[in-house]
Amino acid sequence: MSLDTLTNKTELSLWVDADACPKVIKDILYRAAERVKVQLILVANQALGIPRSPFIKAIRVEGGFDVADNYIVQHIEENDLVITADIPLAAAVIEKGGHALNPRGMFYTPNNIKERLAMRDLMDELRGSGIQTGGPNILNHADRQAFANELDRFLTRSRDAS
Repeated sequence: MSLDTLTNKTELSLWVDADACPKVIKDILYRAAERVKVQLILVANQALGIPRSPFIKAIRVEGGFDVADNYIVQHIEENDLVITADIPLAAAVIEKGGHALNPRGMFYTPNNIKERLAMRDLMDELRGSGIQTGGPNILNHADRQAFANELDRFLTRSRDAS
């Protein structure tokens, strides 16, 4: 995909940190992009199978630590929405004037991102010292529904604001 098709945009775009995004969340995003005719851009360091659509694009970046995250931060515009569970990426998106929504339906905000970063750092420190902290729970139906509801609210507010 040519970057020229992204740089001349005037509408809201949805960006997805696609390497770790669950398939069921991607499916919700595909349907939403088609329904509201908004640009959906999935960024990953591997090839992605996406539906054929003028609204859905996949960008493959080189492998490496934070390469996809850095790409997203460099290319988002103010008020774009990024779908990610990566808290440092969410913090960078918010700092740049974008919005960040995790796959469980929780928006990261200027009011909660510092707390989320601190908790992430604490859990990393605990794991580094050998304490078993476990991982996140499996994405369940309630999580998927919460995500779909928050995405719909965001898209409705964005459409009403323009």
